[in-house]
Amino acid sequence: MMPATSLASQSGFDQNDYTAMARALYSRAPATANFNHLRKRLKRQVSETIGRYAMAQKGSRWLVCLSGGKDSYALLAILLDLKAQGDLPVDLLACNLDQKQPDFPDHILPQWFESFGVPYRIETRDTYSIVTDKIPEGKTYCSLCSRLRRGILYRVAREEECSAIVLGHHREDALATFMMNMTKGGRLASMPGKLLNDEGDVTVLRPLIETAESDLARLTAALGCPIIPCNLCGSQDGLQRQLMAKRLQEWEAQAPGTKASMLKALSQVRPSHLLDRELFDFEGLSPRGNDTDVP
Repeated sequence: MMPATSLASQSGFDQNDYTAMARALYSRAPATANFNHLRKRLKRQVSETIGRYAMAQKGSRWLVCLSGGKDSYALLAILLDLKAQGDLPVDLLACNLDQKQPDFPDHILPQWFESFGVPYRIETRDTYSIVTDKIPEGKTYCSLCSRLRRGILYRVAREEECSAIVLGHHREDALATFMMNMTKGGRLASMPGKLLNDEGDVTVLRPLIETAESDLARLTAALGCPIIPCNLCGSQDGLQRQLMAKRLQEWEAQAPGTKASMLKALSQVRPSHLLDRELFDFEGLSPRGNDTDVP
């Protein structure tokens, strides 16, 4: 295992001056009406999601996890924007877990953090070697890699006195997960906006879970975020998640609004109209005034 590394920003900004951080980050964006509309819409959507799931506890600290992909860049950018305008009563600590994947450019995220003064921590753990040793060649690494990553992030959150780890999963991630669970796993389940870990001391938060992936891509492109590809481990080709994402795109193209409708469905469940006997008492269901057994 490589040792953990904790680094503080050396850019000259006060780490608690979120207004300065947000100003420095957003100064890179175009001064256009279209971008301003996008920025305002994303702030509103994410603020509503945070409120809807009671994510923010005043005075707490969040470990905001960045992989180098567009979604996690957008996550931090929006949270900084909300924090700067006084709409997020928590402190933020950015974190990247360097899992020693081949050719991972470990200089990019530290330089990006330091360029606008955000406090951050780089945690270096060689989980890649563990995964490649345990998983047969030709199989996907994602499941084991994810479990190892989550365990490390829980530990880092405790060390940094963070009450939550915050992830950049968006609307399309939730829908693809739902479809995979339904068609491959035989269950109705997706990604929750808020989840408590088994130990009960750290929550997992997804403030972007109701936000469209395309909007996040537009934001990070406008900010010039240095995207790190997510296929460095060589385990991504042919994943079922990519196939589900493609199907979602096709359905949306054929009937615009499909993804928004599907997301709404995840929050409007009717147990009486499903088949789960643990969620609904079908056995006790009978016409009013009729106590006789139905043959």
